[in-house]
Amino acid sequence: MTHTSNSAHISGLPQHKHMAKTKSTYVCQSCGTHAAKWIGHCTACGEWNSYIEEIISSDTARSSSSAKSFSSRPKKLKEISIEDLKRLRTGNEEFDRVVGGGIVPGSVLLIGGEPGIGKSTLVLQLTLNMNNVKTLYISGEESQQQLKMRAERLGGNNDELFFISENSLEANMKHLDEILPDLVVVDSIQTLVTDKAESSAGSVTQIRECTAELLHFAKQHHVPVMLIGHINKEGHLAGPKVLEHMVDTVLQFEGDQNHLYRILRSKKNRFGSCDELGIYEMQQGGLRGVSNPSEMLLANRDMPMSGNAISASMEGQRPILIQTQALVSTAAYGTPQRSTTGFDGRRLNMLLAVLEKRAGFRLAIKDVFLNMAGGLKVTDPAIDLAVMAAILSSDKNESISQNTCFAGEVGLSGEIRPVSRIEQRISEAARLGFDKIIIPERNLKNNDLKKAKIQIITVKHIGELINKIL
Repeated sequence: MTHTSNSAHISGLPQHKHMAKTKSTYVCQSCGTHAAKWIGHCTACGEWNSYIEEIISSDTARSSSSAKSFSSRPKKLKEISIEDLKRLRTGNEEFDRVVGGGIVPGSVLLIGGEPGIGKSTLVLQLTLNMNNVKTLYISGEESQQQLKMRAERLGGNNDELFFISENSLEANMKHLDEILPDLVVVDSIQTLVTDKAESSAGSVTQIRECTAELLHFAKQHHVPVMLIGHINKEGHLAGPKVLEHMVDTVLQFEGDQNHLYRILRSKKNRFGSCDELGIYEMQQGGLRGVSNPSEMLLANRDMPMSGNAISASMEGQRPILIQTQALVSTAAYGTPQRSTTGFDGRRLNMLLAVLEKRAGFRLAIKDVFLNMAGGLKVTDPAIDLAVMAAILSSDKNESISQNTCFAGEVGLSGEIRPVSRIEQRISEAARLGFDKIIIPERNLKNNDLKKAKIQIITVKHIGELINKIL
């Protein structure tokens, strides 16, 4: 009796001669670190429960866009021509200033910000006003009808603006090859999915693969691509950190939803300065660029009250005069409160300690509240002098002349340290009609300020500041 049965020919089992080899890996959704197995705590970024299993196909990996052949050849520097790569002007002065004078063809821009802050509104408003620029607006979050409703509310008209609501990267790339636009907008990069990765939308692998494909398209066709990105609960751009390294420009759109003003900051710019910023005012019909923010931030300057001081601050390369408000009162509870809005709380604690140690003010038993008018977040150390002046004014209940402004950094020994760009600060104060400006004494050494159209008062220690303002 012969036995013809074989485990390889069991009835009812399909035959697979060429099965695709797949493997899985665990990827941290915060920083993109890979691990062979699931772990609760990421050793790279410190996040908890951030690892998600993702399926990786070896066949897909071999067919990735990184393996595409290029027809370009190495060139010498003198052989490279940039005559055809003129910057694309958007017509929005604030945006063009931040990106360095316009969008560079072939560049990839990433715009991040909190939900509802106005990222999509800003980009849609830019594209609507860019007449004669063929633009493809890819939206993975809104339908075409919703986009039209928002476009009608913002006004503007661009007959060369095309809308598509599609999440598939492959489908969108097909539309790009057919239309060949002059500008591409993706809202948002977290909503795109590609067949090259089997993970869900918004995962590290999907974001990385989709961005790499769009980056290749931008460089090959010299078409700029604007990506809108979400941020996580820590305020950083969602997705792998490598995303910020891949793109050419990273812009941060920030502001308080309870205030009218929005700030567009440049965190990275390969084709311009990172010190520039644009200021917008949120209105019913969209965002309006603020060309002179100092006048708007000093709206209540004609009302002298204790606890108010004007600071000549620098936001990027623009001098801005900001009203600093302080309130000092007796602590109602055992532990005094320290609250700040738009200012670093640790910096405030340091300045209060300097006032108590070097000037003898008993502020450890009092509540101190500090606010930057207009909802702006200020990081310029030159605002220290105005903060101290506002605190002293509130503590003594004596108002400071609203025609006086301050610019100076305070050290731990109570000394007033020099600040940068003092000429621009003085010029801005004089232009807005201020009579006096108090600055560090050491700023006079290397600067010729005799031609200034404003009275300059110098101080070198906080003791002198107290005598001159109170």
